[in-house]
Amino acid sequence: MSFWKAGIGGMIGFTLGGPIGGILGAIIGSKISDDERRPSNNQKNQAAFFTALFACFAKIAKADGRVSREEIDKVDQFIKERFNFPSDQRAFAIQIFNHAKDDRNSFEAYAHQLASLLASSPSSLVMFYELLFELSMADGHLDKAEEALLVSAIKIFNIDPNLFETNKKKFGANLNDAYSILGVDKSMPFNEIKKTYQRKRKEFHPDTLISKGLPDELLDKAKEKFIEIQAAFEEIEKKNKLN
Repeated sequence: MSFWKAGIGGMIGFTLGGPIGGILGAIIGSKISDDERRPSNNQKNQAAFFTALFACFAKIAKADGRVSREEIDKVDQFIKERFNFPSDQRAFAIQIFNHAKDDRNSFEAYAHQLASLLASSPSSLVMFYELLFELSMADGHLDKAEEALLVSAIKIFNIDPNLFETNKKKFGANLNDAYSILGVDKSMPFNEIKKTYQRKRKEFHPDTLISKGLPDELLDKAKEKFIEIQAAFEEIEKKNKLN
């Protein structure tokens, strides 16, 4: 998309003003060359939206003072799977994220400008809020600083206050599901949970099932179970590292 090009981005930054315009200007300058095609209003809106989006991602990720590996991976997952950005847009989104995590603008400053840009689309603000919540839970834990920003976003976006608790249950359920998938109790010592995981992993490993003559029709389902078991243990392991 042409709105990611440096020249167009510079003009967008100059035109928009505010924290969104400021971050674009800081990254790619505030001037556009005479031979650069002017962006359409739709391009400007998209550029503004994604700039605010990744700036808010950065502020949420660093709310506790540091950006974790899990949070970086989650942002990368958003880029690749949710937005399907090509390489140039991916690089630009990462630039925005890296700049915003250390700039002087607050989360609220970016959120207010985003709310203004999307005032006619409350459903988009709800979707955006859910992404923020998903990112805040990437490390399996919602700390007080992240929680404060998510509560603030509810007010700034003027969306249903119940969305905080709804999303907390939604994304917090992953850990409960993980214990259920492994068939263990959360009160069990981690080393016992790990032994159960290793036993189940061996039981559902494709090589084990093939050696036992499992029909091809059932092998794909078994592979899904194997992946599910691995993902469940990784979720529990993340929690254990935080304790």
